[in-house]
Amino acid sequence: MYQAIVFLPLLGFLIVGLFGTSLGAKASEYITSGFLVIAAVLSWVAFFTVGFGHGEVFTVPVMRWIQSGGLEAAWALRIDTLTVVMLVVVNTVSALVHIYSIGYMHHDPNRPRFFAYLSLFTFAMLMLVTSDNLVQMFFGWEGVGLASYLLIGFWYKKPSANAAAIKAFVVNRVGDFGFLLGIFGLFVLFGSVEFSTIFASAASYLPAEGAAEHGDTVLN
Repeated sequence: MYQAIVFLPLLGFLIVGLFGTSLGAKASEYITSGFLVIAAVLSWVAFFTVGFGHGEVFTVPVMRWIQSGGLEAAWALRIDTLTVVMLVVVNTVSALVHIYSIGYMHHDPNRPRFFAYLSLFTFAMLMLVTSDNLVQMFFGWEGVGLASYLLIGFWYKKPSANAAAIKAFVVNRVGDFGFLLGIFGLFVLFGSVEFSTIFASAASYLPAEGAAEHGDTVLN
């Protein structure tokens, strides 16, 4: 179920992005919107199952991803109460946006491309909120930045749209720099980018508190 929630928007993006011209605007709208509605319904099922169930954190493995020296990062979905809340928010809002856009964009000849971008944006957001490690979260962050750039510059023949897209792109690169610094710093401290390892170690790694206690001992 959780794989379907995350990857249905990606499937919609791939189908419409690759074959949207052949399928036509109406079919592209119905495919992407239909997949998002299914994902939203499954998100609500997950919300009631996890949110009102045992509430334990678990991961859904997808594939092995990065293994280089001391750096290991698998592609997995971290499912907890916060995750299922965000799944409901992202997929429900995105499904409504898809449905609303069917009428709002009815005059535009490039509707398949627009709906493909919307589904890509949703998939990137889902990658962000289900990430099991910092590298996967960064991947989702980059995907959101890419999809934002594509959507903002959708009407690329307008100079104002191009200028806004470039501005968003530059601002995201500034955010990337800070994000990467945080990832590097946490990896140096904890030797891992996995959230489970970081959360388990953070409780016992309190250098500020230790320094304060040491200072009190010296003063006494």
